[in-house]
Amino acid sequence: MEATTAQANELERRVDLSIAIADVEKEMEQRLKRMGKNMKMPGFRPGKVPFNIVKQQYGDQARHEVLSEELDRVFGETVTAQKTRVAGYPRIEPKTTESTTHLEFTAIFETYPEFAIGDLSASDIERPTLEVSAAEVDKTLDILRKQRVSYVDADRAAAKEDRVVIDFLGKKDGVPFQGGQANDYPFVLGQGMMLPDFENAVEGSKVGESKTFDLTFPADYHAKDLAGQTVQFEITVKQIQAPQLPEVDAEFAKGMGIADGDVTKMRAEIEANLKREVKRRIEGKIKDQVMEALLATNPITVPVALVDMEIQRLMQAARQDMEQRGMKVKDLPIQPEWFADQAKRRVTLGLILAEVVKTEKLQATPEQVRAMVEETAASYEQPEEVIRWYYAQPQRLQEVEGVAIENNVVTWVLSKAKVSDKVAVFDELMGQKQ
Repeated sequence: MEATTAQANELERRVDLSIAIADVEKEMEQRLKRMGKNMKMPGFRPGKVPFNIVKQQYGDQARHEVLSEELDRVFGETVTAQKTRVAGYPRIEPKTTESTTHLEFTAIFETYPEFAIGDLSASDIERPTLEVSAAEVDKTLDILRKQRVSYVDADRAAAKEDRVVIDFLGKKDGVPFQGGQANDYPFVLGQGMMLPDFENAVEGSKVGESKTFDLTFPADYHAKDLAGQTVQFEITVKQIQAPQLPEVDAEFAKGMGIADGDVTKMRAEIEANLKREVKRRIEGKIKDQVMEALLATNPITVPVALVDMEIQRLMQAARQDMEQRGMKVKDLPIQPEWFADQAKRRVTLGLILAEVVKTEKLQATPEQVRAMVEETAASYEQPEEVIRWYYAQPQRLQEVEGVAIENNVVTWVLSKAKVSDKVAVFDELMGQKQ
């Protein structure tokens, strides 16, 4: 066996492999003899099939297996001796050189990039800050009340937030068009369920009133035959109901899971949940900036093989997600290029994070993992049961450990970068409309 290496480009390597024909033939013969001892064939007693028949029937298979195993062994020994970190799997190609004693091959593969972590001192990271107060609890209570809104008949003109029931008929050039007609159609004004001009026409109307108005569909309207077209609608208002929000009382508290209806206890729970969510979102925004800083300061080349593997993983995850949603995946031609950018980013970040963790010794400690599990469990009714569930099987802790390692990286990057605090707006942080 002989092996030599030659660099082809930045990450690609080529290794020449040489395997003695005599070694392959010897191992192949021993393998065929072992197969012959258990071989059954009509006309022969078990294990007594002549060797030449065994070779004729299984020789090609045995040769292929032996050669494949030899190539794996030789390749493994070579890259191990050279301390080469192989990314993905090698592509083995036969060489055109002729030899009566050896089989010659070239293994083509990629290696992991070698790099030093870039300077983060010029990276700007904005750290949001927000103290949860009674005002934030009140805002959250308002949202919860709106989610439990009821409606009562109103003897007045329709206004925003009202629930209305109407009949409507749409005509284009005097002819009704598909999807432009409905009877007893309910919707809430101001929630964007209908086009703005349609809602404006309904607003201010009273029960029993009818009106006709022109409406121009947006140029990007989903129905192509109506996009950009002006039509005429006839509407009749049949019911107007005003929103009625529930009072924040014992009944409301019970509906929120507070068994004894204690409103003070309910506010305390809302505040605790809000603090957890605010903390999670702030950490998420900081982490996003940290990852961007690491990408910007470490412009590395990544192995195509790893990106391709990640694309396949993302495609499989997408298929499973679609199947769980009841979609027929075979009818949806999922394309690898849809996931190319995401896969490259994930692989790049993975390599950078691994290097930072190794270089700076940022592995998660058991104490960190335990603290994170306890924090997660605190939001459940029986925290101890949740903690026991995590620790019942070690693999359940792997995801927690991964997050703990990322947190260590975030802390390390913040110690190197330029960090400025900025008071966050509650609605923006929580992704709520003003």
